[in-house]
Amino acid sequence: MSSIDEIRDIRIKKLELLKKAGIDPYPANSKRELSLQEAIKNFDTLEKGGEKWVSGRVMSLRGQGAIIFTTLYDGTANFQGLLKKDVIGEEKLNLWNDTIDIGDFVEIQGKFFTTQRGEKTVEAKDWRILSKSLRPLPEKWHGLVDVEERFRKRYLDILMNPEIKDIFIKKAKFWDTIREYLISKNFLEVDTPVIENTTGGADARPFQTHHNALDIDVYMRISAGELWQKKLLVGGFTRTFEIGRIFRNEGISPEHLQDYTQLEYYMAYADYGEGMEMTKELYRLIAKKVFNTTKFKIKEFDIDLNDEWKIYDFCKLIEERFELNPVTEIYLKTGKRVELKDLKEICIKAGIEYEHADFNIERTVDNLWKILRKEIGGPGFLINVPVYLEPLAKINRNNPKTVERFQVILAGSEVGKGFSELNDPLDQYERFMKQQKLRDAGDEEAQMADMEYIEALEYGMPPAFGFGVSERLFSFLIDKPVREAQLFPLMRPKEE
Repeated sequence: MSSIDEIRDIRIKKLELLKKAGIDPYPANSKRELSLQEAIKNFDTLEKGGEKWVSGRVMSLRGQGAIIFTTLYDGTANFQGLLKKDVIGEEKLNLWNDTIDIGDFVEIQGKFFTTQRGEKTVEAKDWRILSKSLRPLPEKWHGLVDVEERFRKRYLDILMNPEIKDIFIKKAKFWDTIREYLISKNFLEVDTPVIENTTGGADARPFQTHHNALDIDVYMRISAGELWQKKLLVGGFTRTFEIGRIFRNEGISPEHLQDYTQLEYYMAYADYGEGMEMTKELYRLIAKKVFNTTKFKIKEFDIDLNDEWKIYDFCKLIEERFELNPVTEIYLKTGKRVELKDLKEICIKAGIEYEHADFNIERTVDNLWKILRKEIGGPGFLINVPVYLEPLAKINRNNPKTVERFQVILAGSEVGKGFSELNDPLDQYERFMKQQKLRDAGDEEAQMADMEYIEALEYGMPPAFGFGVSERLFSFLIDKPVREAQLFPLMRPKEE
C-alpha cells in the first residue's frame, strides 16, 4: 500500500499533466446547470432530451479502457456518470484516465438515460476538472475510525458518513425551531456583548484575555447575555432572546464543552410557573418538528416528552439520600448543624472528591445533587433549590429559604433552567456580596458582583421570567456526546 506522501506525489504529477494540456486544475467558474438532487427530481423530463452540465466530487471509478463509470456527489445527492470513447472521444477519455482520481471535483455535460440495471445516468459528451485533490479520501468502511481523527478531520467524517451530516442538518433545524417559536410569541432577537468587564448569569470559570486598545483585562461571557437582556427589560423591551456562543473555562466531558451555543430568553410580567408551561410546549415542539417523535432513548432511559412532567423537590431528595437538610444545614443523623469540617466527611461518604469540599456548603450540596440527578429519568422539573445556589432568582413566595427556579431534568442531567427573575436591587446586592466572599475564598465558579447591573435594577425592572438551554439538549435528543454534535470541537494542536 502506498503512503500518503507517495499518493500525493503521484497526484501532483497528474496536476502537472492537466496544466501541460492547457487546463486550469482549479478554475474559478463552473458550468453547472442543476444540482444532482434536481437531476434526480427532474429525471423524467431530462431523459426526454437535451444536455445539461452537472458537477460533483468523484466518489467511485469503475471500468477501464473505452468505458468508465463514475459516481458523483455534490452535497445534495449521488448520481452516476458514464464516459464512453465513442461518445466523448479518445483524447478526452484518455485525459480523464490519466488525471482523474477519487476525490476530484469534476463536471460533466451530457444526456440523461436509464441503464439496463435501472440506474439513472448522465452520459458524458464533455467534462471539466473543477478541483484536483492531492490526498486520497478515507476508505468508506476502514477510514476514519479513531474518534480524535474524526473530530480533527470533521470534513472527511461528514463526507464519508451521511448519518453525521444528518446530525448537523437536524441541529440547524433545532435552533430554527426555537427561533421560530419565540418570534411567534413576539420575542425580539438581540445581540449582547461577548467580551465583558464582569461575567454574570452563571456559576462558571471564565476565559480571561486582554483588550489592547483599552488596556484592560476582560472575560469571555459565560451566559447568553443574561444581565444585558435584563437591562433591556429595564429599558422597556418586554420579550427578548439571544441564541449565541458562550465560553466556560472548565472540564471536558460527554456533557460539557468550553465553547458552545446557548439560548436565553427573558419575558416581562411572567413568573416561573408560566415558564414551565412554555418549556413543555417548546420541548415537545422541538421533538416533533426536528425528530418526528416525542419518544427518545437517552443514556438507557426511555423518555416520552408527551408524558406528564414530574416535579422533583431538591431539598427533599437531598434529605432522603444524604440526611442533610440543605436549607437549615442540619445533619439529620446527628441532629446538629453542619460545620465546615463536616463537609469533607459528608462528601467522602457520598463518594465525592472535589476541590471546594472543605470550605463551603454551596459546592457540597451542589455536588450531592449531581449524584442524585443521575438516577432521575424525567421528563420533569427540579424545584425548591436553596437561595444560596441561585443568586439571580426571586425568593420562593411559599418557602423563603428556596428560590422560584426550575431545571429541566432528562436522563439524569439538567437540560434547561428558568426562574422568576430577582428584581429587588437591595436583595441582589446582598447575594452578590455573598458570592464575592466565595470567590475571595477561592471558589472560581462563584458569580462576580456586577455593580452596574445593580444600578440598572435601581431604576426598576418589571417582574419577569428568564430561561436558558444549551445545545446539550440537542445532543441528548440524538443520544450523542456533546462533542459528537459539534461541527468542529476544540482539539489540541497536532504533534508533528
